[in-house]
Amino acid sequence: MPADPLLEARGLTKAYPGVLALDAVDFDLRAGEVHVLFGENGAGKSTMISLLAGANTPSAGEIRIRGEAVSFASVADAQARGIYTVFQEFSLVPTMSVAQNMFLGHEPGPGPFLSPRAMRTKAAAVLADLGFDIRPEIDVGRLSRAQQQMVEIAKAMQGALSVLILDEPTASLTDREVDQLFAVIARLKAQGVGIIYISHRVHEFERIAERVTVLRDGARIGTEQMAEMTEQKLVDMMAGREIRDIYPRIAHNPGDVILEIDGLSGPGLRGASVQVRRGEVLGVAGLVGSGKSRLFRAAMGLNATHAGRVRFKGRDMTGATTRAMVRAGAWYLSPDRKHEGLILAETPAGNLRMDLMLAGGAFLRIARLRAAAERIFTHVELPPAYRVRSVGKLSGGNQQKVLFGKAFGHEADLYIFDEPTVGVDMGTRAALYRLIAELAESGKAVVVISSDLPEVMNLAHRAIVLANGRITAELPRAELREEVILRYFFDAQETDPVPAPAPQTEGTPA
Repeated sequence: MPADPLLEARGLTKAYPGVLALDAVDFDLRAGEVHVLFGENGAGKSTMISLLAGANTPSAGEIRIRGEAVSFASVADAQARGIYTVFQEFSLVPTMSVAQNMFLGHEPGPGPFLSPRAMRTKAAAVLADLGFDIRPEIDVGRLSRAQQQMVEIAKAMQGALSVLILDEPTASLTDREVDQLFAVIARLKAQGVGIIYISHRVHEFERIAERVTVLRDGARIGTEQMAEMTEQKLVDMMAGREIRDIYPRIAHNPGDVILEIDGLSGPGLRGASVQVRRGEVLGVAGLVGSGKSRLFRAAMGLNATHAGRVRFKGRDMTGATTRAMVRAGAWYLSPDRKHEGLILAETPAGNLRMDLMLAGGAFLRIARLRAAAERIFTHVELPPAYRVRSVGKLSGGNQQKVLFGKAFGHEADLYIFDEPTVGVDMGTRAALYRLIAELAESGKAVVVISSDLPEVMNLAHRAIVLANGRITAELPRAELREEVILRYFFDAQETDPVPAPAPQTEGTPA
């Protein structure tokens, strides 16, 4: 006989003008279980967890904790009831230290006085217990996105935790960090904590989950035992149709070298050299802190460099600004859409228009923007109803579609996609991968930087692996196997450490 629910939603509904975001959804969570909430972007997952977390209020329905009806006026109210949420969009203060962020609002100390030493000591203990190698005194703004994700998880471990909601917690983590997180989840389950887990990485579910609830168009499609589900059945339930061949076959027609990086050094980089050719996809893999993003951010003028050369289309672009690189025909898609990629107060079309203006686009191109925007957003499967809303009101997955779509407002020769499918469902991934294939097959050069190894292995014609700020391997397609790539992840990781990267230099992120 199943135990009584720890948390229960009955007929939970949320309506906005012209949009029914959540339609009378029933859901329950038991103590000591992981219950996956699964669905396409815009299915209602983010809306539902915002209600359970106290970040929003329902239009109808009720929430019960251990059988008692409750209502939350704020996230703090939910936390007082033991419900903690790690949202997809982080709530960290970049100018404060890791320890200060972890204890913000409940700082330890005698009486009204703060004790920075006590904060650092407690933060270090929590981080060590989680297996996260992060110094508590470092400013959050100096951490990579994946490390910031770890801090958010550590922050949620404060207080009397009974329900933990994790929204895309592994989106920026490599396999080693995922294993660490799953070990933490196992410990929390053993302590009776109930966990709501939102992710598009279906292969993770069988490792940690007992049940899965599928949402589609704001409605509950069904709740199933995870042991009785297959990956294909879940994806088909999510989409309401069969989805096959997520990864396209990409023709390989390598042309001239378009980007040449020679001996590039800087914060977190040590003499990295690589060439990128037209007509192929170069995959880039590595652990958090390996330098895989810093290498191409430095080439794009977003990070400082100390030595080395960058040549683009035969021109010396060493030290060039990001805007100069964009105008020369290079494009970089940032993994941090909130701070670098999107203007949240603008519509999707407004983001395209302003981006073209910043890049120096001609008025003729801007005049054709409306038709181009419709074509682009149809191609990335952004629903028409969302094209007139401000980007900040879209789900994280739909924001990623807008970010990806911005790249196609430019006639670039080189596209650098840094974590291009973070928080994106399987159906949309397939569409974005087809776009990558089209770019490469049309003669563009494409770089895919990803923490998702299957993404690198299935898209790239060749791949480089970084560790400790150096390129440790360059592998042809025939050698792109997980066991081969992982072997190069750990080279030089334990010796000759790379100093922490300096804050990013000023520039106009693409």
